[in-house]
Amino acid sequence: MSNPGNKMGVVHLTILTAVNMLGSGIIMLPTKLAEVGTLSILSWLVTALGSLALAWAFSKCGLFSTKSGGMGGYAEYAFGKSGNFIANYTYAISLLIANIAIAISAVGYGSVLFHANLSPVGVCLATIVVLWITTICNFGGARITGQIGSVTVWGVIIPVVGLCVIGWFWFSPSLYISAWNPNHLDFFSAISTSISMTLWAFLGLESACANMDAVENPQKNVPIAVFGGTLVCALIYILSTNVISGIVPNTDLLHSTAPFGLAYATLFTPTVGNVVMFLMALACIGSLLGWQFTVAQVFKSSADIGYFPRIFSQVSKKDAPIIGMIILGVIQTMLALMTISPSLNKQFNNLVNLAVVTNLVPYVLSMAALIPMQRIAGITGSQQKSNAFIALIGTIYSFYALYASGEEAMMLGALVTFSGWTFWGMFIQKKDNAVADLYQG
Repeated sequence: MSNPGNKMGVVHLTILTAVNMLGSGIIMLPTKLAEVGTLSILSWLVTALGSLALAWAFSKCGLFSTKSGGMGGYAEYAFGKSGNFIANYTYAISLLIANIAIAISAVGYGSVLFHANLSPVGVCLATIVVLWITTICNFGGARITGQIGSVTVWGVIIPVVGLCVIGWFWFSPSLYISAWNPNHLDFFSAISTSISMTLWAFLGLESACANMDAVENPQKNVPIAVFGGTLVCALIYILSTNVISGIVPNTDLLHSTAPFGLAYATLFTPTVGNVVMFLMALACIGSLLGWQFTVAQVFKSSADIGYFPRIFSQVSKKDAPIIGMIILGVIQTMLALMTISPSLNKQFNNLVNLAVVTNLVPYVLSMAALIPMQRIAGITGSQQKSNAFIALIGTIYSFYALYASGEEAMMLGALVTFSGWTFWGMFIQKKDNAVADLYQG
């Protein structure tokens, strides 16, 4: 039995939840949002509401579920083992794609820092190099990866939170107003254009329930921490991206591959901007280091229960799935080559949209599963109705985000998802002794 004295309180868990979400998702956001202008604050409000609804529903899933496997375990309540597989499969693919986008963020900041004018092919090759460096560094196991990530994440947190506090002293209301709607988009188009990018910043909120066993009074504290951590992130995201728009002209943001470095260079000196760019590039690499290990572990855990090929289950003496990491590295290399674009920002946006689409599949499955999950747990009355209503809001937002991601991302995401059922049939046939077990429950 665990020692209650060693368990986290609600404040610690809330901070941990917020830090897990902050990561590197925010560092290219000002550039993307500059396409819409400061009108994008409305997208933030929509995304904050949708993300808070998702966070609340996920916290309830974590409380009521008796199955392991995160979102896959949740989906199994409503869709059986095949639903479990599709949730794990699409989540794993989403992480694969998202990691390429994180690598591109690091390349973007690094190219400005070192004054390197990279061609589209150069950006792609640099991205592939970063992906392989972070893959190889994970061969030593999870301990070192975790230690590095816990330090480098501050390279994002300090500049972003710092700008939320001090940036307002240089904030120009007239500059902010002039950037309200530079492309004269209609209201619905303006929100839809940036909705997938704002949701990108919140991806990972579903992982907040993973520490339930290490929390005091989880029935009370987990929902508070998940909801509170998401709210903290929403405030930081909204404040930081909007204060930048009152400091740096919208046109400069639109063409920047290191917007936070540009903001600090504008506030102080180019040297300070370079320091911020270095910290954020380092934070990106540290975050990518952890996510590369995470995606390998997702493939490993799915392979352990027969959902993915057994080769992903093989581990080294240091418990690192090295063979799986190499295979995933090759896949990421091919994806990076396939997504070469004339602009680094365009390549980043394409990857983010596809990552969001594939990540929303397990979100939708989990929201639907909360209803039978509550029934099995014996939850009735007003609590059952309020949880179902909040899950419905999260579902509606998820479908809107799918629509807003664009036709190309939806088409590719659909192909990825539909291919999953083919893989399900292929992999299940290789588990001769476990077929019956996989179809029970």
